[in-house]
Amino acid sequence: MPAQSPSPTVRPLTSGAASRAPVGIFDSGLGGLSVLRAVRAQLPDEAILYVADSLYAPYGERDDDFIADRTLAVGEWLVKQGAKALVVACNTATAQSIALVREKLPIPLVGVEPGVKPAALQSKTRVAGVLATQVTLRSARFQGLLERYAADCRFLCQPGHGLVQAVERCDVASADVRELLRGYLQPMLDAGADTLVLGCTHYPFLDAAIRDIVGDRLMLIDTSVAIARQLERVLEQHGLRAAPASGDSALPRFFSTGDGTHQQQLAATLLHIDATVERVQIPSRRTAAPDSQAA
Repeated sequence: MPAQSPSPTVRPLTSGAASRAPVGIFDSGLGGLSVLRAVRAQLPDEAILYVADSLYAPYGERDDDFIADRTLAVGEWLVKQGAKALVVACNTATAQSIALVREKLPIPLVGVEPGVKPAALQSKTRVAGVLATQVTLRSARFQGLLERYAADCRFLCQPGHGLVQAVERCDVASADVRELLRGYLQPMLDAGADTLVLGCTHYPFLDAAIRDIVGDRLMLIDTSVAIARQLERVLEQHGLRAAPASGDSALPRFFSTGDGTHQQQLAATLLHIDATVERVQIPSRRTAAPDSQAA
């Protein structure tokens, strides 16, 4: 079982300590681990705090106010832990909340968004599929991406109902998951799509199952590497980049608002990180009681 994490005493950072402070990475659940993987590869000297708001996942089935409320609450919690920057590693939270959270928090933010632009640039058939949550697909931010980049490219937008839940329970290869994916992907193939945008940070963990279904017929667009590079630019811009470590890089610290068993399992299986997940309570306006399940 994950350990309960005490709230540390927060002290103002000196300029030297700022660069040694951790980067916060936040997702509604476990999907942001795909972003964490890319950040560790790009920025191996950075300390990382990863928070999964698993008690209230998936965000894709929540209302917009709930998503904004939880995103801000987790962001504020990470600031209290001394985070020097925040990666909102959740397409749904970014789509609905990034402007509000950026305005409220005193640290730089990096959000994520579906790779519509690279898909439009790379598709040869001019037909591309997008697999994302319903909330992401209906958001003004996503619709703005389509308006900017889809002038001569047809995008087939498919809500990935059930996929986040599958990854959250560490099911990335079962017959049921493959059948679910096949139902989403076959119509894209039939329509001539040659590119697939993975519009949720959970979905890169389904890469092998997707490949088994589509083979080389779809080029997969995963933006996690681009997010890590953007974080690198933001840290450099603000003078927050960590100095090279003299020894091995520290392991990320993992936190969860729910039972962290699956988070620990997924980190071990897919990221080869064996670490304890600390359980934390992060109340918010919509979830005043820590164990509230109300939406």
